Amino acid sequence: MTVETVSQPVENAEERAPQLLGPWALMWRKFKRHRVAYASLWVTGLIYFMALFGDFLAPEQIDETNRRGIFVPPQGIHFFVTEKDGSSRFLLHAKSLKMQVDSATMRRSYVERPDKVIPLGFFVKGYPYKILELIPADTHFFGPVAEKDVVYFLGSDRLGRDILSRIIIGTKVSMSIGLVGIAVSLVIGVSLGGLSGYYGGWVDTLIQRLVEFLRSIPTIPLWMGLAAAIPLGWPPLRTYFVVTLIVSMIGWTSLAREVRGKFLSLRNEDFIVAARLDGLTDWEIIRKHMVPSFSSHIIASLTLAVPLMILAETSLSFLGIGLQPPIVSWGTLLKEAQNIRTIIEAPWLLIAPGSMIIVAVLALNFLGDGLRDAADPHAH
Repeated sequence: MTVETVSQPVENAEERAPQLLGPWALMWRKFKRHRVAYASLWVTGLIYFMALFGDFLAPEQIDETNRRGIFVPPQGIHFFVTEKDGSSRFLLHAKSLKMQVDSATMRRSYVERPDKVIPLGFFVKGYPYKILELIPADTHFFGPVAEKDVVYFLGSDRLGRDILSRIIIGTKVSMSIGLVGIAVSLVIGVSLGGLSGYYGGWVDTLIQRLVEFLRSIPTIPLWMGLAAAIPLGWPPLRTYFVVTLIVSMIGWTSLAREVRGKFLSLRNEDFIVAARLDGLTDWEIIRKHMVPSFSSHIIASLTLAVPLMILAETSLSFLGIGLQPPIVSWGTLLKEAQNIRTIIEAPWLLIAPGSMIIVAVLALNFLGDGLRDAADPHAH
């Protein structure tokens, strides 16, 4: 009696082998599980897209004034119009407004004119601009179909300027000042923190006393004193970079302390000792081994620092010691709503830019929390 053996198909050994992921791939996998942080990544991306292509998204010029459109309330978008025979048809439009002045109080008010509508559309013609300051264009994402028409989707200010357009253009300054400030803080914080933690001794003592001195100074008086030294006749662009440096004066201290703690824990590790015995210089050890070993933590810390930079610029501009017109930022827009009378007559001057700041800061904080948890190997 012969016994036949049925050979089962052997699976490919490569298919059975576990998939090996690098540290960045593992960090990305953990980050995607954090739903709030993942959603905040998309929100942050949309905000920076707005900053890059602000002129394409803005329906009006930011310095275009209109004396007949002072303190216009936000205008709604309507989808259907009623014909003379009573039927309705689809038409994306906004209602035209008519200004009325109360003879007793001299206060302006606006009422809709049902007999006149302003057609709206996508990819409409408008004021000329340059995409990324390079490519000339005059097409805008959304706005009135006729160039002569003006619609204030988020209202207008005391000079009749479109708040929506000013918020969109101001995103470029407010969000980029955080990135520039973070770049400065990254260089100073990693350099001084790395020297402090790697060498120790008198170098560590000197740098840590400097950090403690800077952190002990009240922030607002320090900013006010430094901002007061900016000459009034400087051009706006130079003032912008100086304000960025002022905001970065304190931002690097927290990162320096975190880097110092990491370097203190790593400098006696086996792979660092082996690199030192292999003849690598201190700079090569720091650059090739120590900094890359916790680069993900640095990225998470910097992401959490961006909203602090944004709030700092907003505070300086709101107090009148930061950016000044004609530069448009969220802080300079909030400055328009400094008095009670303006808030009562035009609350959208406070609500519109304030909401953008809240959304941006929350999104960046949630994003930073997600990156920090993803970078932590002990987090679940």
